[in-house]
Amino acid sequence: MQIDLNQIAINSTFAKGVGKIATQYCGKLFKQHMLKGNVLELGPAEGVMTDILYEKWKDYTIVDGAEYFVKNIRERYADIKSYCCLFEEFKPPEKYDNIILGHVLEHVDNPKYILKLCRKWMKPGGRLLSAVPNSESIHRQAAVKMGILEQTASFSEKDVKHGHQRIYNYNSFVQEFINEKYKIISCGGYWLKPLSDSLIEKDWNIDQINAFLELGESYPEIAGEVYVIAE
Repeated sequence: MQIDLNQIAINSTFAKGVGKIATQYCGKLFKQHMLKGNVLELGPAEGVMTDILYEKWKDYTIVDGAEYFVKNIRERYADIKSYCCLFEEFKPPEKYDNIILGHVLEHVDNPKYILKLCRKWMKPGGRLLSAVPNSESIHRQAAVKMGILEQTASFSEKDVKHGHQRIYNYNSFVQEFINEKYKIISCGGYWLKPLSDSLIEKDWNIDQINAFLELGESYPEIAGEVYVIAE
């Protein structure tokens, strides 16, 4: 699929509003499971998770296909190793203790191939940390009831805008890693999201948002986003 990555980058909303807060929450979850050593972050976008993780892991590499995103992060962190290319074209100069795939596998042409590459790029005993939106999120189920979506895995206007190629549910996401022979260290969800971002941003305060982010950890199958920690 031909996608204009720079155009998507320029119009991205990942670093705004509720989306930014959710990405920061994911970064904090990942920090609990990461190993000492170096980090490879694939698809950092605006660098919201980079900002969270770079505080502790200084040996840090990013790869993104959008020059707009890479340039933005380079300007903030001059010593980060950065590459502007498709993941499939990346030739890593070293192997990594931690590989981050924050909201990546829903975008790529072939997620199985990306997971195979990550295995080659990981050090023995290294960890892969990944998160994606969940098709069975409460707000998507409500959208079906209201006739906004035909089914929970249908593409919304926002999915199209951000170049999503698939929408996982909790089980299908975990299965991707099992199929590629990864060992699951931890998996779950976060962000019990009942409404669209725009409605939440209009009426909710930060305490309400944080409470529902945490509640999602208790209900992964219907949380807004799901994650896998694997090795």
